[in-house]
Amino acid sequence: MVARDDYVGKVVFDMNEVPTRVPPDSPLAPQWYRLEGRRGDTKVRGEVMLAVWMGTQADEAFPEAWHSDAASVHGEGVFSVRSKVYVSPKLWYLRVNVIEAQDVEPHDRSQPPQAFIKAHVGNQILKTKISPTRTPNPMWNEDLIFVAAEPFEEQLVLTVENKVSAAKDEQVGQISLPLTIFERRLDHRPVHSRWFNLEKFGFGALEGDKRHELKFSTRVHLRVCLEGAYHVLDESTLYISDVRPTARQLWKQPIGILEVGILSAQGLLPMKNKDGKATTDAYCVAKYGQKWVRTRTIIESFSPKWNEQYTWEVYDPCTVITLGVFDNCHLGGNQKPISGSGAKNDSRIGKVRIRLSTLEMDRIYTNSYPLLVLQPSGLKKMGELQLAVRFTCLSLANIIYLYGHPLLPKMHYLHPFTVNQLDSLRYQAMNIVAVRLGRAEPPLRKEVVEYMLDVDSHMWSMRRSKANFFRIVSLFSGLISMSRWLGEVRQWKNPITTVLVHFLFFLLICYPELILPTTFLYMFLVGLWNFRFRPRHPPHMDTKLSWAEAVHPDEMDEEFDTFPTSKSQDVVRMRYDRLRSVAGRIQTVVGDIATQGERFQAVLSWRDPRASSLFVFLCLIAAVVLYVTPFKMIALATGIVWLRHPRFRSKLPSVPSNFFRRLPSRADSML
Repeated sequence: MVARDDYVGKVVFDMNEVPTRVPPDSPLAPQWYRLEGRRGDTKVRGEVMLAVWMGTQADEAFPEAWHSDAASVHGEGVFSVRSKVYVSPKLWYLRVNVIEAQDVEPHDRSQPPQAFIKAHVGNQILKTKISPTRTPNPMWNEDLIFVAAEPFEEQLVLTVENKVSAAKDEQVGQISLPLTIFERRLDHRPVHSRWFNLEKFGFGALEGDKRHELKFSTRVHLRVCLEGAYHVLDESTLYISDVRPTARQLWKQPIGILEVGILSAQGLLPMKNKDGKATTDAYCVAKYGQKWVRTRTIIESFSPKWNEQYTWEVYDPCTVITLGVFDNCHLGGNQKPISGSGAKNDSRIGKVRIRLSTLEMDRIYTNSYPLLVLQPSGLKKMGELQLAVRFTCLSLANIIYLYGHPLLPKMHYLHPFTVNQLDSLRYQAMNIVAVRLGRAEPPLRKEVVEYMLDVDSHMWSMRRSKANFFRIVSLFSGLISMSRWLGEVRQWKNPITTVLVHFLFFLLICYPELILPTTFLYMFLVGLWNFRFRPRHPPHMDTKLSWAEAVHPDEMDEEFDTFPTSKSQDVVRMRYDRLRSVAGRIQTVVGDIATQGERFQAVLSWRDPRASSLFVFLCLIAAVVLYVTPFKMIALATGIVWLRHPRFRSKLPSVPSNFFRRLPSRADSML
């Protein structure tokens, strides 16, 4: 027997007559409305109390509103179509300074202990080195750094272990400490150290009574604190969105307001098949600072319109806001990704980054940004994202003040972490943020958080290596152009230009006090000239700069390979040989640079006694000549010789160049 809900009545409203409410107006008072029958008659008895109004995104009821285009969503997928605001967990660096231990007693008392300490917080595991003193009272004085998130759910678990052999470690004692007992440090002053007694290995919770019968136990000396003066990095410093320290007491006042209107997307490509039809259910995620926002999901549309606005407080203008567009694959129903992957993950559609320092203050930018995605098959344009962005300045003086101060809190410079520590801590912070946001409702899924935070930015990529190389080449293009121009001046390609350069050179030699003012005046004029050609719009993802247009298919496939690799042995061998050839060229360049530096050192090292004696004698002559000759005359003579006409110049290398190239290096001592 199948039960069915019975029809009671309905209430019909004319949309043109529905009142509009704009906060901060008070909510509309509910009213009683008489129910009508199916045909609009009033034979049905009963009334229903409702409040009906037209609202905006600023309305407190907007996040819980039902959208008419989400009628086809099934089951729990209803919760994942609504817009939400998320806040990243408050992250702390946990510094564990392991000083020493006492009474470390191994199982085999005939052998001196080789003790070390293993510490773990959640999934993070770190070890100290083996104590150099093989005694029952070992010392380490090492720092172990972890990432912890409030509320503190994990404990600090310390284990003293003894290395019996290369493949065997035995536990001596263990202790679990809640993170809430540790001091929160706001500066570089040292915290007080404490002794902690360890539970002897083998005595667990069920043997609590026996634990008190122990005559002594191993104890460990620690200095532990939660670092509040650092900023916990969960994203790369190249496009960081927040630079505030963890402790709220150290925060400065905001210097501006960032307003972002996520308007729409156009020309999106189909991302999955639903009931035999290609479609896309797109939503947008924006991340700036600790605040994440997620727009509602527009169902089955290649040109979704969100028209949602969000604001952030800005504490530093040299930060970046990141926006990503994704396809929602958790709406229920019969869905299958077009890519063919069986995993039910939200697919990437594209990402946009906007650096706030490139925006003019109080100006509204309304632009479309291309959504580009790298896939194993190559670069693909997925559509365009239309945004409205405005950066409002609250204090111009504070912004100018910030430009002269470090980007990160001062503890990053007073007590810096190593590069390896920063990479490891950033990876752990990203994992914690992804796990915590994945527990929200609706969850901000792990693949979304990792894509927004660029979790794989440190992985090897031939394409990215080429792009960085050509960035360096373009960086020195100005110097290369200047050297070419000077070469043309020396070759008298344009006699008028060469004569003018001679005149300017003589003027600066006669009046050397004009050199620095002339240099700064030149840079001032160049800046004014370039002001006419300043960028009118924020930059977007550049395919040429990223070297993504002409990338080889195998290089792209290598970039998307897992770590460790999942490819066949032949493919791995081919890629390894290619990497060896590239590394060989880099090795040659590094060796040449080392050779030139060692030749400079060899001038006075007497490795070549004739060259060193000749150079020392020439230095004595140069000292005497420079002492008795005015500096202006020396500079004038040097400039005239360097700018002399090609008729008076030989095509062979100069004498100083020949002398330098004959100096010995240590390359002949290498195997």
